[in-house]
Amino acid sequence: MPTGPHYSSWIEINRAHWLDNTRVFRGILGETQLGGVLKGNAYGHGLEQAIDVLHGSVSWFYTITLDEALTVRAWEHAHDCEESAILCIGALSENEIVRAAEARIAVVAASVADMDRIRTACKATETPLAVHMHIDTGLSREGFAPSEVSAATRTLCRCPGVSVEGALTHFANTEDVSEQAYAERQLALFEEGLGHINRCLEICGRPEVAVRHLAASAAALVLPGSRADVARVGIALYGLWPSRETRLSAMLVLGRSIELKPVLAWKCRAQLIKKLPAGALVGYGCTYRCASETTIAVLPVGYADGYARAASGRAHVLVRGIRCPVIGRVMMNHIIVDVSGVPDPQDSMVATLIGRDGDEAVTVEEHAGWTQTIGYEVTTRLGAHLRRIIV
Repeated sequence: MPTGPHYSSWIEINRAHWLDNTRVFRGILGETQLGGVLKGNAYGHGLEQAIDVLHGSVSWFYTITLDEALTVRAWEHAHDCEESAILCIGALSENEIVRAAEARIAVVAASVADMDRIRTACKATETPLAVHMHIDTGLSREGFAPSEVSAATRTLCRCPGVSVEGALTHFANTEDVSEQAYAERQLALFEEGLGHINRCLEICGRPEVAVRHLAASAAALVLPGSRADVARVGIALYGLWPSRETRLSAMLVLGRSIELKPVLAWKCRAQLIKKLPAGALVGYGCTYRCASETTIAVLPVGYADGYARAASGRAHVLVRGIRCPVIGRVMMNHIIVDVSGVPDPQDSMVATLIGRDGDEAVTVEEHAGWTQTIGYEVTTRLGAHLRRIIV
């Protein structure tokens, strides 16, 4: 158990599971390089913990913010490690683009505004800058339409020190369907846009795009044609399936079942144990009435930590391998659970909020069902203040 405040929750990160997941993907991807996505505090798992485990096991890191990317560089310098390839996908200011160039971090051109900022940044530094063109093939978020990329590429060719190193897109609907007709159309549009980029680069006397990255987790699993040069794997690298449909489709496409091992467990100690008489009302709003004498545990965790209020009256935790229901409302800093079924419950006994305890497990997918959301949100809303330890 971690050191620090006794009555608080903590997150355990399983290094072996994480590395097992990288091996699973390397086996699937073949010659395609494996990239790891670090956005959202590494999907709630902890940015520095992710770098510590994944560095050297992935070929690329993908971030949204420059601070995330610079954290990778700082970790590498502190550990005297070879620098990894990093692509910062999020929008950056002119000053941030300069800093990215100086740290050898590639950036994305996804809009006319991005092009303006890149041009301005190039005037402020003589450091070479690698740029990756974002092609919008149907997500309707960032990116240039295939018909727009030629003009954007010509603009970049006129920027001193800029090299168009890569091209990327993002699929809109690979996770929630078992057939991939829309994704196949996106693939065709990407190839169209890539052709425009490469023709412009040839006219400018520049090398063709060297790095194509299209597939995120679901596409890497179920759409072989999307794997290209690098697959930027996010949620699945953390041992979580993007969706049920992805899990079923992967079995059909790969011709076998694969095991993704969840990396994260969330635990806390009981703050106190007490007995309530039959008829006692529990928590704010008095939403739960004890039908009989009930032993409760007060756990020091709540929605301020990322335990969703929507889980009130629906969720379970594990105590000594026994499922214990959350009763009453989830509070800002506390939840109350019925531990009447636990033999000899004690103050400070450990409750598992997410993870395995004995033969039972509370999964991220269960939490997503209780709160009517997706696993991505369950883990990324876990508070950055929570202690994360690698086990």
